[in-house]
Amino acid sequence: MKLHELADNEGATKKRMRVGRGPGSGKGKTAGRGIKGQKSRSGVAINAYEGGQMPLYQRLPKRGFNKPNQKKYAVVNLGLLQKFIDAKKLDIKKDITEDVLVETGIVRRKLDGVRVLAKGEFSAKVKLAVTGASKSAVAAVEKAGGSLTVTTASAAE
Repeated sequence: MKLHELADNEGATKKRMRVGRGPGSGKGKTAGRGIKGQKSRSGVAINAYEGGQMPLYQRLPKRGFNKPNQKKYAVVNLGLLQKFIDAKKLDIKKDITEDVLVETGIVRRKLDGVRVLAKGEFSAKVKLAVTGASKSAVAAVEKAGGSLTVTTASAAE
């Protein structure tokens, strides 16, 4: 066998259809695209359509559930509160409310409320009033001699 004798098997290749090359070709004028409409124009892809192949968003598994009325809390760690108290940016003589936290810049915005978590060291004797707090955060504040009141009962977990 020589190189010039090599050829594909019968039926393995098919010549491509040359469209828009006159009426005698069988695919002239509109080139098999029909008349007018989005699909007859060039450079148009129908969103997420993959030519009959199952689209990517349908091939991937769906898991879990997102609550449509889920609450989003602004989170504050006790370590950060202590840092602001040490830097004299927070006055421990006054009650610390969510509005005070926003004013001092600890929290950017309240969202559905402020939730205090127990990350970091805390030693200041303060009165805190927030929407939510973890049990360990409440314990840490009370251990330091302060008090942490949760304004809504559903937020305390």
